[in-house]
Amino acid sequence: MNILKKTKSEILHSAKNIVLIILGTLILAFGTAVFILPMNIVTGGVSGLSIVLIHLFSLDFLDIDILITIITWLLFFAGLFILGKRFALKTLLSTIFYPIATSLFLRLCSPDVLGGFFYLEGSAHGELSLIVSAAAGGVCVGTGCALTFIGGGSTGGVDIIAFTICKFFRKAKSSVLMFCIDSTTIILGMFAIGDLVITMLGIFSAFIAALMIDKVFLGDSKAFVAHIITENYEKITGDVIEKLNRSATIIDAVGAYSGKDKKMVMVTFKRSQYADLIGIVNRVDKNAFVTIHQAHEINGEGWTR
Repeated sequence: MNILKKTKSEILHSAKNIVLIILGTLILAFGTAVFILPMNIVTGGVSGLSIVLIHLFSLDFLDIDILITIITWLLFFAGLFILGKRFALKTLLSTIFYPIATSLFLRLCSPDVLGGFFYLEGSAHGELSLIVSAAAGGVCVGTGCALTFIGGGSTGGVDIIAFTICKFFRKAKSSVLMFCIDSTTIILGMFAIGDLVITMLGIFSAFIAALMIDKVFLGDSKAFVAHIITENYEKITGDVIEKLNRSATIIDAVGAYSGKDKKMVMVTFKRSQYADLIGIVNRVDKNAFVTIHQAHEINGEGWTR
């Protein structure tokens, strides 16, 4: 009976993740097709790369949704062969739905569809439609990406380039490479399109997308987790309990390089206690090795259930 319940639970969990990935991909495609592409706003990613290529190499004969489809699938197969099946499976749903949805949503931007409701290029509000498109596009792109991440998937795209570089150059950081790739795309877009205003709007839209990813993916969590490797773990733990009114977990650890036995203190704390915790560590052991990261969710005593 427990096995059946577990199987049912796993099926529901998988179904929920699939729905989140598909929904996120559709929102991403909608924002890209309706707000970003018609205005030639370069925000990075496959859409930005497609806009740049069309302008740089005069590919006006090629529909942008066709180019997006080609680039998306080329990058997917590159990821499959270089990064493996496990990574490819994470991006498969987005790879299938994103180009199709983008192509369909682009049809909404015609003046003959729905009375031109989504035809922002011909809007009577003039230049205001550019700002609205950049903002709304950023919201949709960020929300769509975040939902995909929550579902355990990946939007793939140019991120595959960053992960591929990381595979061959171990010291490279994927987050830095992604930023560099998107920044390069935006800079190329400035020269390809030759419009500084459009470039600035692209940066503005990308910034909003990043904020939305942070807001939707991380939610309202203001909790952090600190891992502190120190010889004075008893004193630090005592101060955490007394001054922060937080408990801690002491974990046995072994230094990989030195082979020595060490103690690691794990503390969960609120954002408002950040400076106080750092102060405790610096006062007790300036040589402590501290790693702090934001927690997506914490459940248990003293937190939410």
